[in-house]
Amino acid sequence: MDAPVILFGAFDRHNFGDMLFPHVAAALLPGRRHVFAGIAQRDLRPWGGHAVEALRAVAASLGDRPATLIHVGGEILSCDAWQAAVMLEQPAAARSVVRRLDGHPGEQREWARTTLGTQARAPYATTARATFPGPLRVAYLAVGGVELDACDGALRSDVLAALAAADDLSVRDRQTQARLQAAGITARLAPDPAVMVAELFGETVRARAQTGEVARLRDAFPQGYLAVQFSADFGDDETLARLAAQLDRVSASTGLGIALFRAGAAPWHDELDALQRLAARLRGKSATVFESLDLWDICALIAAARGYCGSSLHGRIVAMAFALPRVNLRHPSAQARTGKQAAFASTWDLAEMPAVVDVDDAASAIEQALATDPAQLAGTAARLAVRFREAFNAMRERLA
Repeated sequence: MDAPVILFGAFDRHNFGDMLFPHVAAALLPGRRHVFAGIAQRDLRPWGGHAVEALRAVAASLGDRPATLIHVGGEILSCDAWQAAVMLEQPAAARSVVRRLDGHPGEQREWARTTLGTQARAPYATTARATFPGPLRVAYLAVGGVELDACDGALRSDVLAALAAADDLSVRDRQTQARLQAAGITARLAPDPAVMVAELFGETVRARAQTGEVARLRDAFPQGYLAVQFSADFGDDETLARLAAQLDRVSASTGLGIALFRAGAAPWHDELDALQRLAARLRGKSATVFESLDLWDICALIAAARGYCGSSLHGRIVAMAFALPRVNLRHPSAQARTGKQAAFASTWDLAEMPAVVDVDDAASAIEQALATDPAQLAGTAARLAVRFREAFNAMRERLA
C-alpha cells in the first residue's frame, strides 16, 4: 500500500483560506491516499471543509508504516498554542476563557497545553518526528510567518528547528523568506495555495453562483456588487461609521451594491453582528448581508463580484485567482505593522493594485482597483497558478 499523504494545517476550524488548502493539495495529488489532519478532530464538512483527524491519532494509527506529512499553507509559523487553542473553541467558550485568563500568560500557556494535549509552542508548525514511529517525510508548502521575529524566543527557536529539519520548505512571501534567510534557513517562494481555486474549481464555483444565496444576490444587484468583509476587531462604532461613509461613496460613484460576508466564523475572525450593524448604517438598499458560511458559497460570492475589499488575505487571493480587483483594509491599530496581507501583495500582486489601505482611504483605493486593466488581472492570475504548480511539483520531487 502506498504511504499515505497527511495534509496538515489549521483546517480544523472555520476559516475560509485554511479550508481551501486541503482541497487544493488533494486535487494536485490524484491517486494518493489523503489523510486530513489538524491539532484537533473536527468535522468541517457541513461548511464545505473536511473531516479532520487529530494529528496524534493519525500518528498512532499508522504505527511504524512510512508516511508523508505536508504542512499546507497558512500563517502557521507565528501561531502560538494559546491562539490555536482559543480558535478551536466555540465562540461563547472562547470569549469566556479569554476574559478569565486575560493578562495571565502563564495560565494561558498551561490552559492551551491541557486543551490541545501537546507541549508544542507553535502546534501547527512544530511536528516532532518522534510522534511518528515509522519513517516520515516532512514538507512545508507556501507557509507564512511575517511576525515570527516578534514571537517569544522559545517559540521562534522551536519553529526554526522544525523548519531546518524539514525535507522541503517553501514560504508565500518575501518577508517571511528574508526572516528565515537571516536565521540561516533557505526557503523557496511559492504563492499561497488559494491562487489555484479558479483553475482547479472554477467550474464548481461558477455553477454555485447560479443558485442559492449568490444567485439571489446577483438578482438584487443587476449592476453588480462589491464583496466586502472585515474581521471582528473592525466592529467598534467609530470604525463602522468611517467604513460606512467610504462604502456609501463607492456605491454612489459606481452603482455597485455592497455584499457583506464572513471569511471565517472561528473565534477572532468575523462576526455576523458587525456586518449587520454596518449594513444598517449604509444608505438606502445598497447593502445585503450574506449569511452562508459554506466554503464554495463564499468562493462563488467573490467570483461573481466586481471586486473585493476587506481584511482577509484569502478574500484578496481568491479575487486574484478570478482576475478581480482587490483591496485589503488595515485596522487602525495595525498601522505600524506590515502584516501578511501587505507582505503577500508586495511579493505577488501588480504594482498599481492597492495593497493595504486605511479605512478612510478605502473608497479611493477601490475606485483605483476597479480601473485596473482586465488583461493585467487575468495575466496575474495565470502567472500565479503557473508559479504554484512549479513549486508544488518541486516539492513532490524532493519528497519522492
